Amino acid sequence: MIHADIANYNQSQSVSDCQICELLANEIERSLPEAENKIWHAHPVWFLNGNPIVGYSKLKHSVRLLFWSGQSFQTAGLGVEGSYKAAEVRYTSVAQVDVALLGKWLAESRDIQWDYKNIVRRKGVLERLK
Repeated sequence: MIHADIANYNQSQSVSDCQICELLANEIERSLPEAENKIWHAHPVWFLNGNPIVGYSKLKHSVRLLFWSGQSFQTAGLGVEGSYKAAEVRYTSVAQVDVALLGKWLAESRDIQWDYKNIVRRKGVLERLK
């Protein structure tokens, strides 16, 4: 079930960005029903066993969908984000969201995970969980 704070986050966006956010939230929830979801660092994020898996955030001109372990995915279409294993895609309209492609990324997000939960304890070193 989508946390009320995430629903509020989505509703606080412009009409077009709200549509993107709601579609993303519903597809993530459908694909990862076992994941915990909450607002984390001011953005909606889904976690498996305390490890961040996927989330989205409103940027100035788009909504960014971020997969923490996305650089390790086999399915193409994500761009590199940051210096660890994260990858992203950005949307400016709900029509740009390819639900089938999103489903493939979400399936990979369950199967391919780097341990972000313990990154501070490991002094910035990531270890592969799955």
